[in-house]
Amino acid sequence: MSPGHPGVHLGLLAAAVGLALGPAAFTAGDAAAAELRFVDIAAPAGVTAPTWCGRPEKPHIMESNGTGLAVLDYDGDGDLDLYLVNGWRLEGNRVAERGVNRLYRNEGDGTFADVTARAGVGDDGWGSGVGVGDVDGDGAPDLMVTNFGADVLYRNRGDGTFEPLADGPGIDGWSAGAILFDADGDGDQDVYLTAYIDCTMEEVLEAQPELDWEGLKVMLGPFGLAGLGNGYFENLGGGRFRDATVEAGLADVGRYYSFGVAAVDLDADLDLDLYVANDSNPNYVYDNQGDGTFKEVGLWSGAALDAMGNAQAGMGLAAGDLDSDGLPDLLVTNFHKDVSTIYRNLGDFIFEDVTRQMALSEATYMPLSWGTTLSDLDLDGDLDVFVANGHIYPQADLAPQAGTSFRQRNLLLANEGGVFRDLSAAAGPGLEVLEASHGLAVGDLDGDGDLDLAVSNVDAPATLLRNDSPPAGAWLMVSAPAAMRVGVVAGQRRWVRHRIVGGSFLSESDPRFHFGLGHVQAIDRLTVVLAGGARSRHHGAPIGRQLVFQRH
Repeated sequence: MSPGHPGVHLGLLAAAVGLALGPAAFTAGDAAAAELRFVDIAAPAGVTAPTWCGRPEKPHIMESNGTGLAVLDYDGDGDLDLYLVNGWRLEGNRVAERGVNRLYRNEGDGTFADVTARAGVGDDGWGSGVGVGDVDGDGAPDLMVTNFGADVLYRNRGDGTFEPLADGPGIDGWSAGAILFDADGDGDQDVYLTAYIDCTMEEVLEAQPELDWEGLKVMLGPFGLAGLGNGYFENLGGGRFRDATVEAGLADVGRYYSFGVAAVDLDADLDLDLYVANDSNPNYVYDNQGDGTFKEVGLWSGAALDAMGNAQAGMGLAAGDLDSDGLPDLLVTNFHKDVSTIYRNLGDFIFEDVTRQMALSEATYMPLSWGTTLSDLDLDGDLDVFVANGHIYPQADLAPQAGTSFRQRNLLLANEGGVFRDLSAAAGPGLEVLEASHGLAVGDLDGDGDLDLAVSNVDAPATLLRNDSPPAGAWLMVSAPAAMRVGVVAGQRRWVRHRIVGGSFLSESDPRFHFGLGHVQAIDRLTVVLAGGARSRHHGAPIGRQLVFQRH
């Protein structure tokens, strides 16, 4: 456990109590607007390897998606390490460099050491994304890497090294997002993979720009190209998986162009449902039926299309309880000259597009957006938004009339009483970085109780944004791997944080439950709810600490 996270270990004892959370409107946190400040520490921290994605001119859409990344404690020392997925660098119609994925160990002193070779996770396939989970139930995080080609599932041996499973799950082609979660309630983690375009390496190498955009020739797609089906793989134990996509009700019937995916309990029935962001097509919403099968309910749920009934270009997504009603709401990022969309969860798989009410439209209309999060970045007690931005067309720099560019500033939007205010221009040098940013992973990298941000960039090193914001309140971190949600009550204020697997864009964030508490001096009650329905209530839990819950 890192020095900045003094921990309190608590046994998880079931009690016949629950989260008494009723409906609530969007409500303000602490009245004063908090200051936000981020600093890019990637270079001095030693995170310097670039992540490649094809050629500089990007003639094929495969070269546009960038790569994901993950923050995880791979070695069990209590602080968060960093895993970066890498692609290939092309020159003309040849492969100039097969990029290697990188694992950086957090040294606990503000620096990271490249331990890729020692850990055995330097896959050099053309990488897309990464999911983190525990497929063998030994308590050590495993890595699922998606590739343009053969996917790789790395099992964590628990000694600082990994081994690839010989017959791990995978999609033959361009797979994108990956999540590891217990889909069928049998106690082990299954694998769900999204896929984008059905194409070959020969097509990528021989591609020429052929689509007219702003008077320029750019890459073709996704319309006009064939989609590739998503896949679900049931964990049979012993390192064995089987393709159960069709029988589980998870067949990609539209062969849509799928990117971001998250597993989260959308209907409060204590199993994990699925939300899939689809580019240029309706998003998928899968209701977990609790028997190992899912039902797709996207169109009638209201969360597949925007308020006007239009399909958008879904890239990444985030989930979190924005209105303190105990249900996770959704944020989906989209293309240039479209807005990122917030879907308010009304219960029973009914969602309402509240993007305009929450003032998200203006700031998100012009950027092309990818990874995102709903996290309390200033500790004032409500969830803020960070969005990674970057265009897919390098030619955008040659078209000033389009009002955009290939490398773009990321967005930081502070939640002020249920509406978002763009603080990007005043949030420190970390928000002045100009890159084509795609992946985003969130976690407390330096152990000080606030959340830092790791961002992957196309054809450039990652950005590590250390959160140097003056704290606007207290904080609490809860480590409870068996929990579906954790609730906190302090006076008249209450919060719920949900188990979220995946999300963002092809990336994985810290799985612990993080709370900003505003000006709270003490917690009245903390409740942990397990997947099976058991609940544990604790009175007077300490703040400014990590609480570690272990099943007894």
